[in-house]
Order: sequence, then structure tokens, then C-alpha cells
Amino acid sequence: MTLEKKHSVIEANNLTIGYQSKKKTTVVADGINFSIYKGELIGLVGANGIGKSTLLRTIAGMQPVIDGIIYIDNIPLKKYHSLQLANQLSIVLTEAPASRNLTVLELVSLGRQPYTNWVGKLSEKDKETIHSALQNTETETLAHQKCFEISDGQLQRVMIARALAQDTPLILLDEPTTHLDMYHRAYVLKLLKTLASDSGKTILFSTHEIDLAIQLSDKMMVMTPETIHFNTSKKLIEAGCFESLFPKETIQFNPETGRFSIK
Repeated sequence: MTLEKKHSVIEANNLTIGYQSKKKTTVVADGINFSIYKGELIGLVGANGIGKSTLLRTIAGMQPVIDGIIYIDNIPLKKYHSLQLANQLSIVLTEAPASRNLTVLELVSLGRQPYTNWVGKLSEKDKETIHSALQNTETETLAHQKCFEISDGQLQRVMIARALAQDTPLILLDEPTTHLDMYHRAYVLKLLKTLASDSGKTILFSTHEIDLAIQLSDKMMVMTPETIHFNTSKKLIEAGCFESLFPKETIQFNPETGRFSIK
């Protein structure tokens, strides 16, 4: 009896990321290899400026791959047209949207654009998906408010709702807990965990909430100046990967509790 090969939702082979111009290429990180599967929640951590946002933007096709290959659903990223890619992945960035004059409902509804007809008319299925996204992020009471009228934390949850409304198998989030209080930081990360485990979404998120990510993530990607470690939290703790994230004279990691503390 042969075991069925697990199907990766996203895979990177010898990936190099960074920035290119006519004059030079700036490499941010290289030698990146990983395979992420359906229903997995992956936490991406590292110090500021290490390249977390660059990696997410590269995966999303927002900036070019310098070297190596990214596969989405076993197809090279470069072979996707923009509309095809919008059916495969959604992304939530830290920047506030330019369309803050829209209502919350209008902004979340934009997540259905890859599926609506040429006039953008919403079907009953579209409306149900939008309502579910608002419910899951506790933003349904904000539906008719303008986005400029709500707090930064509320807007962050609205942007996650928009990604949920897009209903893609892969969701990328760049620091989704920015501007949130302690309760909503935990709430959002638990929501991501539920979406991955119950809805089969594959979710890759960058975060500074390393303690929470260790508790909730199926696997983690730890970016350091030397390399990128990718494994379960338990394996990464055993390998001492978290101790190298910050200067030891300032912040200490306790492998027994999986938490950081100030020395």
C-alpha cells in the first residue's frame, strides 16, 4: 500500500527575495525553502527589517522573485494572471486602504470582485460570504460606518474580513494584530487558527506576537540574518532558534514556557 503524497498549497524552492532596480539588486534573504499544506497556520517571525513583509509581498506577486521558484497549488507563481491569482490568495497588509471613504460593508464587499460579473453585481452567495466574514471578525455592527470613522484596530479587523470575503484557499497577513488591544490580538490569532483547522484555509501571517504564535501555529518560519528556520514550534524551541532572534543581554527566551522576558 502506497501513501498518498500530500498536496502543498504553497511551496518555495531556493527562493531569493529583495529589491531590483536598473542599477542594482538588493538581496534581503536567500536560500528560502518551505512547503505549506492545506489547513496549516504558519507564523512568520523575526526582528524588524529582517524581510518578513518582503517575503509576503513576493509570495503575493506584488514584487518580483529575484531567484528561485514559488509554487501556488503546484503551478509556478509567474504563470498566474492577476485574476487567477486573486482566486488563489488574498493578502492583508499593514497599510491603511486608500478607500477609507467607503463604508465597512462596501470595503468588505470588494473582496468578492474576483467572482462578480462585469458590472460587479453581488449574488446571494456573495452576500452570504460577506455576512459570514463580518460575523467572524465581529465587525457586523460597523457595516454602515465609514472606514475613516472607525478606530485603527477596528479597521484592521475589517481588512481581515475583506480577505475572508475573498474566500481564497491561501491567506497572507502582514502583522494582523497591529493596533489591537490584548483581547483582540488573541481573538484574531484564535480566529486564524479556527479558519485553518475548521475551514481548511492555509494561512501565513507575520507577527511580533511570538509567544502567541508559538502556542497557536502549526509550524513557524523564523527569519534571522543568517538563515530561515521552518518547522514546528516544538522542534524550533529544541533547536534554540528563538534565542537568536534578539540580543541576549536585553531579551531572554525561556524554552520551557515558550515565552520571552526582559532581563
